[in-house]
Amino acid sequence: MTTQILIAGFGGQGVLFAGKFIAYKGLLEGKQVSWLPSYGPEMRGGTANCSIIISDDPVGSPIVSTPDILMVMNLPSYDKYESAAAKGAKVIVDSTLIGRKAERDDVDTFYIPATQMAADAGIPTLANIIMIGKMIKETGVVTYENITDALKKVVSAKHADLLEVNLKALDMGYNYEG
Repeated sequence: MTTQILIAGFGGQGVLFAGKFIAYKGLLEGKQVSWLPSYGPEMRGGTANCSIIISDDPVGSPIVSTPDILMVMNLPSYDKYESAAAKGAKVIVDSTLIGRKAERDDVDTFYIPATQMAADAGIPTLANIIMIGKMIKETGVVTYENITDALKKVVSAKHADLLEVNLKALDMGYNYEG
């Protein structure tokens, strides 16, 4: 089983961090993984995306051209990548920043107002983690069990105080019904 994931948004939204988190969770589950970040020269405010492949077999190429899972955090990314998603793909959309609905009916699209939820909860920088929680719930690409172990791998020791709030954000996304 091989799952190709593409996460895209503006620089500064935590797109690369979200991808790294999913990759580490896959590693901790004994999977073969690749994580390939890509961002425009502007960094914050420019476009950013990352490709993650989680597989039972060695990963030959880190390039994701037709994602099985697409997570988009802004409208330009949705416009750019929606058509690239594989038939039957799971698409996770931040409905706070993306006002339109899916143009395709051959994918499963899940809308979550992650940016608004993060702002309302006083954790405005964690919309990406809320979306990851939703992704895990809807796709099962990794398990939700022992999620703290993966979080500890990506939240630096310098920011260990943010571990609990990241767990809260994951729970918010995982438990979101909408």
